[in-house]
Amino acid sequence: MKSWKVLLFMAAVIALLAGVCYVFPQGRANIGSLNLRFPTLAKVLNPQHELDVEAYLREQDSLASLLDSLQDSMDCYQRQLDSSDIRFWFPNDDDSFFDSLFAQLERTAATGRTIRIVHYGDSQIEMDRMSDRLRSRMQERFGGGGPGLVPFATLIASYSVSTHGVGALVRQSPFGDSLVVRAEGNYGPMVQDFHVSGAATSTIRATAHRNRDGRLRQLRRVRLLFCNRPGPLEATLTAGSYAQQQREEAEGVHLFDWRLDSAAAEVRIAVQGAADLYGVMVDGGPGVAVDNVPMRGCSGHQFTQINRDQLAKAYSLMDVGLIIMQFGGNSVPYLSGDRAIDGYCRSMGAQIDRLHQCCPNARILFIGPSDMSKRTEEGDLRSYPWIPKVVEGLRREVCAHGAAYWSIYHAMGGANAMSAWVEQGLGSGDYVHFSQRGADVMGDRLANAFDNMYRLYRMRQQTAAKTTGLEVADAE
Repeated sequence: MKSWKVLLFMAAVIALLAGVCYVFPQGRANIGSLNLRFPTLAKVLNPQHELDVEAYLREQDSLASLLDSLQDSMDCYQRQLDSSDIRFWFPNDDDSFFDSLFAQLERTAATGRTIRIVHYGDSQIEMDRMSDRLRSRMQERFGGGGPGLVPFATLIASYSVSTHGVGALVRQSPFGDSLVVRAEGNYGPMVQDFHVSGAATSTIRATAHRNRDGRLRQLRRVRLLFCNRPGPLEATLTAGSYAQQQREEAEGVHLFDWRLDSAAAEVRIAVQGAADLYGVMVDGGPGVAVDNVPMRGCSGHQFTQINRDQLAKAYSLMDVGLIIMQFGGNSVPYLSGDRAIDGYCRSMGAQIDRLHQCCPNARILFIGPSDMSKRTEEGDLRSYPWIPKVVEGLRREVCAHGAAYWSIYHAMGGANAMSAWVEQGLGSGDYVHFSQRGADVMGDRLANAFDNMYRLYRMRQQTAAKTTGLEVADAE
């Protein structure tokens, strides 16, 4: 066919479609029982502009560079932080909220403590996603190593560590399928555990993947956290030539603590007795540990279902400094009005109150839902309409209950951002979850947000030191 005929045919098709759009300006037509939908003329002439994620992230990086250049102006630094998409919101706008945590982390080398950050979340953090980037940055600054708290047996695969448990084990949890046993609150800090009645063994191996932080393989301290039942529980840890047995006869929440002679990449724990095995803390020495605790399908309502006294004792033995709750994504598709949104936000406030009761010395950070897209009747991908109200409602409720808030929704670009993240390889095809690369980006943005607050903390410390020095000089 000659080229001019092809061109004429294409022009005719375009003219026909334009005519349809003109005759049916609402973008729909009913022909008998057939319901047709098509783009409106306005949409064709004014297409939706998609977020350029890479450009957006570069712009945010330039803000980080600007913050670095403002070290001498604390007021200006604070103003820039408040305008950032990766800012925190604090109770009573108190931007010193994390200062006590930073002060403790700075002293871990001297005190010998391993302070824990427990990162709870839904499927967005499965396989150690986001947590691993925060862990790497925190341990680079404050020391420590290892993958942190892991289950006695595999629950969800992880990029950072594998756990293989065998023996007389029964999984207990307040959520999950019909195979999971409900245990009247005896679930522990991972909101699920394994009940052992007899003998069982767990083999824990840190990843050897070249893209993972080498600190993961520096296992120097291993602690088994459990709630003992009547009768003794015995546990033996082996790592290379190291082997040591421990025994506990008293009921209640306890831990076995092993300190290895040298760093290992794999350890094995054999237990005998009756107990609820809450998890194994696999760390690399003094500093910070970041624990990844994914809860697939959950909206964050499960903390009030855990025995309060047992959870409080477990947190105390763990030395928890910060609890992160990352929820909301599983609720957004089902929230369809102000009353439902208010109810969900209030329920999250109750969960925060419970965690404050169980771990009064820890700071709590709530991370709200990301942008999520669904197709409209016209076939367009748009954000769920209630997301902005959910984000704002959670922010108010969280801060009112004494916790900080961080918004992934804002950190990724706001309304209709997820479709752009998917198109640019940073989101998955369900338009809900991040791809691995996207999760890495978001984990880095969370780490950057903490870096910004740590810089502000250091600036306050330096300003206070200068002021004290001037006061001493004036006195002399």
